This record gives sequence, structure tokens and C-alpha cells, in this order.
Amino acid sequence: MSLSYTPTAKALHWIMAVLLCGLLGLGFYMQGLPLSPQKLQFYSWHKWAGVSAFVLVVFRLAWRAGHPPPALPARMSPLLRFAAHAGHVLLYLLMLAIPLSGWLMSSAKGFQTVWFGILPLPDLVAKDKALGDLLQTVHAGLNLFFVAVIAGHVGAALKHHFIDKDDILTRMLPRHRPGDSQ
Repeated sequence: MSLSYTPTAKALHWIMAVLLCGLLGLGFYMQGLPLSPQKLQFYSWHKWAGVSAFVLVVFRLAWRAGHPPPALPARMSPLLRFAAHAGHVLLYLLMLAIPLSGWLMSSAKGFQTVWFGILPLPDLVAKDKALGDLLQTVHAGLNLFFVAVIAGHVGAALKHHFIDKDDILTRMLPRHRPGDSQ
């Protein structure tokens, strides 16, 4: 098993990190805006980026299926190993569920998702105000949970780097090669 992630895995990780932070920031920002052409443009951009994130996470999962991650340090306890795996499963599930909940919400609210203003995506459910409002709550709740899981992920990486002094964090850095000093 490799001591470092593949360049493709690293690129996908950091592209997704930047994209998801942007999506979260834009999503929270645009909610409080009054209805305007700018707010509608922000919603379009948010939906475009959300569909793109969904496509990237599907590709990332396919890549990971054929390229297993490096082994965790042998000195990690079984409980910490479980927490690491559970955290990654949660991240992947949320990266799939959040854009799907947004797409379902848009469909239920009667706003078709058109990827990059070019490719209309099918509505997943019929227009239904009550369902749209429920899905809006679900979408918001999933995003808040996602923020908490991301904070745990980043916190764990920092703990590994600064307290455990292992290579968990550095092996995901773009220029890290196995054997590089920590």
C-alpha cells in the first residue's frame, strides 16, 4: 500500500475542499439577501457549483475504489481508526446527499436546475410547496451537519500533525512525497 495519496486523489481533495467551502459560503450568504436579480444569479451559480461538486464526488468515489488510501498509522487505536473511517464515510455521504437535497428542493419549489445555464436537468419531484419547504429545512440541516463534520476532519488532521507528529496531514499535501520530512 502506498505511503501517500496519488496526485489525482490530492487534486480531487483540494479542488473539492475549495469548491465546497465556496458553496457553503455562498449558500449561507445568499439566504439573507432580498429578492433581486443578483440573488437569483447567486442561486444559479450555487446550483451550477453544487451539480459540479456532485459530479466530482462521484468521480472521486470511483477513483478511490481503484486507488485505496494509504494505511493509517499502526499506533492508532481501534476506536480512532473507526472514527477516521466513519468520518470519511460521513463526508462522502454528505457530499452526495447535500446536492441531491438541493436538487430535490429546487424541483419541489418549481425551479428547474440548469447546469451552467445550458444543460437542463430533469426535475426529480413534482412541484409541491410543502415538500419544497421541508427539503429546504433538510438541505440547511445537512449543510450545518457538514460544517461540523468538516471541522472534525480538519481538527483531526491538525491533531495528527501537531500533537501526534505523524504524516496523516502532510501526505495529502500537493507536494508531499513518501519519505519527505515532517
